[in-house]
Amino acid sequence: MDASHAHHHPVFCTVVPPHLLDKIAQSEDTRRADAAQRTLEQDSLLRTRRRVTTVRGIAPALGTPVSDEPRRTIYDTQHRTRLPGKKVRGEGEAASKDATVNRAYAGLGATYELFLKGFGRHSIDDSGLALDASVHYGEDYNNAFWDGQQMVFGDGDGDLFLDFTVSVDVIGHELTHGVTQYTANLEYHGQSGALNESMSDVFGSLIKQHSLDQTAEDADWLIGAGLLGPNVSGVALRSMKAPGTAYDDDELGKDPQPATMDDYVDTARDNGGVHINSGIPNHAFYLVATELGGKAWERAGRIWYDTLTGGELAADADFKDFARLSVAAAVARYGDGGAEHQALQKAWSTVGLG
Repeated sequence: MDASHAHHHPVFCTVVPPHLLDKIAQSEDTRRADAAQRTLEQDSLLRTRRRVTTVRGIAPALGTPVSDEPRRTIYDTQHRTRLPGKKVRGEGEAASKDATVNRAYAGLGATYELFLKGFGRHSIDDSGLALDASVHYGEDYNNAFWDGQQMVFGDGDGDLFLDFTVSVDVIGHELTHGVTQYTANLEYHGQSGALNESMSDVFGSLIKQHSLDQTAEDADWLIGAGLLGPNVSGVALRSMKAPGTAYDDDELGKDPQPATMDDYVDTARDNGGVHINSGIPNHAFYLVATELGGKAWERAGRIWYDTLTGGELAADADFKDFARLSVAAAVARYGDGGAEHQALQKAWSTVGLG
């Protein structure tokens, strides 16, 4: 696919994948089924509305200093679906009485901080893009998404899903879709789409680890821990450490993520399984990070960031392309005899992409 076409590829990224909501929509519990159905219908509407990927931002004029401070604004849609809603908290303003507002504000800040301190990146577009988020979206809306311009959080149904601001990695996950959009602009389909999802999980997890000052060993490597309701048999939406083990529940079904290419899922659903096969590059990152030890954003994260932003990763890149470029990025930054190079070769080989 040529690069000019890539900009017209519709991208609408939600943290809860459609296959999961499809399963809940078949529930015998009508309240659960209705909430899932409403969420699916809303997502479908938004997907249709988002015909065009936001084109890369215009770089600031040379010599224009970009602030090291984020510019956050939180809005409340008051359970409607018109965006952005009513402004409830701006940058530097006092905390709200609404915990959801404060969690969204803190999550945007944690994301900004990891990209700035870890990689010298100024916001999503590297030009100080303002970070906007809307909370309390819709009724029992079981999702969170990046719409190309801002973050949006549902409150969940309070049953299977809790408030979508509770997991800082979910906030980081969605905002990273913005970083990908402004860099490699990976097409949201098949393996390039699974890489797009995986980038969001990788940096979402790093944002959580950075905010908690965790080492790779201390981290839980879960995406969306704390998001599932108390009656769900599961710990999170996805596990990077052990893809396929995040949940196994009567209503949600079983986590379908593979950890290696042996179990790659060929499907037409979910844009060619973008939320499913992302388990493979996710697991490779986990293996590299834990092999290298220490703070995962310092070396493993740096290599992933270099690969994503280096200009070599095509919009329609597949897993093998990413694996090859990540090894090249590791050699460029750390040399070819080091632990980094070895950790990458070992990890990609383990997941079947050696």
